[in-house]
Amino acid sequence: MTQHSYHPYHLVDPSPWPYIGACGAFFTTVGSVVYFHYSQGWVLILGLITIILTMVVWWRDVIRESTYQGQHTLIVKRGLKYGMILFILSEVCLFFSFFWAFFHSSLAPAIDIGAVWPPRGVDPLNPFAVPLLNTAVLLSSGATVTWAHHGIISGKSKEAKIGLALTVALGIIFTALQGMEYYEAPFTISDSVYGSTFFVTTGAHGGHVLVGSTFLFVCLCRLIKHQYTRHHHLGFEAAAWYWHFVDVVWLFLFIFMYWWGS
Repeated sequence: MTQHSYHPYHLVDPSPWPYIGACGAFFTTVGSVVYFHYSQGWVLILGLITIILTMVVWWRDVIRESTYQGQHTLIVKRGLKYGMILFILSEVCLFFSFFWAFFHSSLAPAIDIGAVWPPRGVDPLNPFAVPLLNTAVLLSSGATVTWAHHGIISGKSKEAKIGLALTVALGIIFTALQGMEYYEAPFTISDSVYGSTFFVTTGAHGGHVLVGSTFLFVCLCRLIKHQYTRHHHLGFEAAAWYWHFVDVVWLFLFIFMYWWGS
């Protein structure tokens, strides 16, 4: 008899991946410090490879448990939804702290930076060039991921695949444009508090776009393998929630840091 004969909960089997993933995070942190100070990157590379491999095998196990073993009952899915909501709320708090630092410095500029914002000597980016294009790209991706969601709910697999593939492609385009913007930026992260708040906040958002794009790419692969049904596609729903959160954060970034802040 399976454990579902006794209760509707999923008691996870012992797994080495949390420990190995924590080791990967430790190696990445220590490796970053070593690379910054001594230009030795092998520890950092080891940590990143460990994290990537842990992600692959851990996600494989979760997909197997939900799709093939039937472990994700209604109660388990409800818990996963609550967990994703709490995770997104924690991300809201993270970006709230970044915006707090930005407004603390911009609303009352210190005398050290010339008592003006942007600080003297800093040439800000034109908000109506690449940033505006990236805004259009990201908002379009929000529409395509919603199209994909409706395709899954309606049982239109082809539309769902097209919408999801377009979303992943738009996420990649956004990342490429932001990389080009960073490369051509006339200021750096060390250029006063303007550079530090700008690059930390936009860089954190760019990292979230990379994570979201990876998340959606995995969903696309699962969709191609027919692992989603009209009533069982929680993995995609979580990815869509995360992507919409990334969209909203970018709107605040564009309005305040790019437009108002310049």
